[in-house]
Amino acid sequence: MISTENNSPESNNLYIKRVFIAAGIVALLAIVILIVKVAFNVLLMVLAGTLIAVYFNGLADVIERYTPLGRRACMLISVIGTFIIVGLLFWFMGTKIQQQVSSLSQDFPALVQKLQNQIRQYPLGAKMLDKISGDDSQKVVTTAQNFFRTSFGVLGDIYIIIFLGIFFTVSPSLYKNGIVNLVPKRGQPKAKQVIDRLSFVLKGWLKGMMIAMVLIAVLTFIGLSIIGIPMALALAVIAGILNFIPNFGPLMAMVPAVLLGFVDSTQTAIIVAALYILIQTLESNIITPTIQRRMINLPPALLIIAQLLMGTLSGALGIILATPLLAITMVLVEELYIKYNNNEENNN
Repeated sequence: MISTENNSPESNNLYIKRVFIAAGIVALLAIVILIVKVAFNVLLMVLAGTLIAVYFNGLADVIERYTPLGRRACMLISVIGTFIIVGLLFWFMGTKIQQQVSSLSQDFPALVQKLQNQIRQYPLGAKMLDKISGDDSQKVVTTAQNFFRTSFGVLGDIYIIIFLGIFFTVSPSLYKNGIVNLVPKRGQPKAKQVIDRLSFVLKGWLKGMMIAMVLIAVLTFIGLSIIGIPMALALAVIAGILNFIPNFGPLMAMVPAVLLGFVDSTQTAIIVAALYILIQTLESNIITPTIQRRMINLPPALLIIAQLLMGTLSGALGIILATPLLAITMVLVEELYIKYNNNEENNN
């Protein structure tokens, strides 16, 4: 005899209720994913503002360590002093750099064409160029031109990030306590510990990156000046800025310098490429290990994957912020998952 108990009205109502609950959960997840996708760039801007606040607080820590000044005075010196130094640098060097970048943008198509002509002199090079469509080549040239044309003009569009950084700097405890209060009371001590760990990691990473950027810019300028490459100052500034992007940044910075080297001769271009490789080798063996000792060890393959994913989601801003975002993710996984499970096993 077949039981009809499961076909009772109560069972049907329960089944329908579960279906609606499941559909509601799926719909909610879809809405959350759409909101995150739309607001992802905003979240990245918040992260960029947080990095600026971390920089200001880190510089204030250094000033407070070596002076008898109070915390507020150190913060004022950190913020105002940074803007004054940046303003003076742009005052004395900005015009010259802008002229060199503009000239580099205008000369870039001619440099590419000259390089293609030199490559076509060799049978293998001619075959390689024939496989590349003209449209693709034009896209590459146009993208590079836009990069050199807007790299410094875009500074006027990041005022939102700067103001976010200033707001986070003025009252960091307000935002820190706000995040902690979102956590249940029993988990608030752990939340404070995680936030402090994140702050320490980001400070160490940012300090190391700034040292590396300045070092790369100075060494590049000295090397290119000795070789006799024109627009050495602009190329050095570009190399220093792009060093903020691991893996891809140095390669992007090397392209215009090598093309300018081809204007003189193939040998000069090879020397320029060797100079960039040497500088990056020194940086990766001296500065990067120091950075990783101050933060967490980021696997190179994982970093490249993160950059590709972030670049697909948010373009240039995603690639730039992929490293700190990966560092934050790994700290959260270590603190909230690995250490938690280890503690649970020890307690058992």
